[in-house]
Amino acid sequence: MGGKKVYLDNSAATRLDERVLEAMRPVYFENYAVATSEFAYTQGIEARETLDSARGVIGGYLGAAGDEIIFTSGSTESSNLALLGAVKASRKKSGHIIVSAIEDFPVLNSAKALEKQGYKVTYLPVDKEGFVGADDLKRAITDDTIIVSIQHANQEIGTIQEIKTLAEITKEKAALFHTDATHTFRRVRLDVSEVPADLITMSGHTIHGPRGAGALYVRKKTPLKKILHGGFQEFDLRPGVEDIASAVGFAAAASLVTDGETAGLASLRDALTEKVFREIPEVTLNGPKDRRLPQNANITFHYVEGETVTLHLDMHGIAVSTGSACFSKSLEGSHVIMGIGGNHERAHGSIRFTFGRFNSADEIDYLVPVLKKIVEQLRKLSPIAADKFKGKG
Repeated sequence: MGGKKVYLDNSAATRLDERVLEAMRPVYFENYAVATSEFAYTQGIEARETLDSARGVIGGYLGAAGDEIIFTSGSTESSNLALLGAVKASRKKSGHIIVSAIEDFPVLNSAKALEKQGYKVTYLPVDKEGFVGADDLKRAITDDTIIVSIQHANQEIGTIQEIKTLAEITKEKAALFHTDATHTFRRVRLDVSEVPADLITMSGHTIHGPRGAGALYVRKKTPLKKILHGGFQEFDLRPGVEDIASAVGFAAAASLVTDGETAGLASLRDALTEKVFREIPEVTLNGPKDRRLPQNANITFHYVEGETVTLHLDMHGIAVSTGSACFSKSLEGSHVIMGIGGNHERAHGSIRFTFGRFNSADEIDYLVPVLKKIVEQLRKLSPIAADKFKGKG
C-alpha cells in the first residue's frame, strides 16, 4: 500500500476550500452576534446584514431575490421542508404527491412518510438512462396533485432532467414544483426566470463549502409552512439561531465556482470513462453519455461486487462509492440502477467516481491501472466469471 491518496467521492462531500474557511473566520471570532432587527444593537444589525448579503449571493446565482432564500442545515432539511411544508400548507388535504422513482433519499423518504399519513404518492418511472418522461408526468398529474418533486440531476448516475418541461407541465395543473439541485447548483445552469420551479434544494457540501450549510429557494407567494417549531427566524419558515458562518461559507463557495473549473471536471470525467472502457472489458456506463453531471461517472464492472472493488481500491488509497447493499442498511442494490432497468448484478457491480476542484489527470493515470488489476483478479476468483476470463489479464 502506497502513500498516495485519491479522493473520488466528491458527490458525497467535498474538501473545504481554504478561502471559504477564511471567509467564515470573522463570523466566529469578530462579529459573532445573532442576527437581529434594525432596532437592536450594532453588532446584531451587522450580523443581520452579513446574513442577508450571503442570502443575496445564493439567490443571485438562481436569478432569484435574496428574500426567496431560506438557509437550512443542508439538502436533507431543505427537501423535507419543501415537501412536508408544501403539504402542510395545502388546502388539498386529501391530495396527491408525485416524485421520480430515482430521487435521493430526502425526497424519496419524505414521500414515503407522507404516504403512510394517507397521501397518495406516484413514483414516476424513468427510462434506461434515468430520464423522466413528460408524457408519464402528464398522465400522472391531477387536479389533486399538491407537489411534484423531480431532481435536477441524479445523485448516482448523473442524469440531468429536462426540468423546464416538467415544471411547465406541473404549473398547468396549478401544482407546486420542487427540484433537488444539490448536485447541480453552480455546476449546471438553473435560472428561476426560465424554469418555473417553486422550490429548489441546494447544499454547500458538494461545492467545497461547509457541511451543514444548505438552502431552499422559495418563490414568492408559494404556500409553505414550517415543519419545526421555535422562533421566527428565516421568514418564519426555519426556526432557530441562524448559522451565519455556514451561510457565509456557502456563499463564498458558490462564488468560487467557475465555468472553466466545471469544464475541467467534465474533462476528467471523460478521460476516466474513456480509459476504463479501453482498458477493462465488460463494463457499462450507467446514465446518459451526454446530458449528465460534469463531475460524475458511474460504471458497472460486470462479474464483480462493487463493495469488494471499493475495499480493494481503498487499500491503494483510492476513495470511491458504490450503491451496493454492504454499504447501506438495506439488503437491496441501488434503487437508481434498478430504476433504470438494471438487474441486481448490474446494481451491485456499480461504482461511482465523482470529481472535485482538487482532483487531477495524474490521479486518473494512477487509478485506472490499479482498478484494472483489481477487477481482473476478482473476476478470476468469481465462479461465474472464472471460465469467461480464464487466461486473460
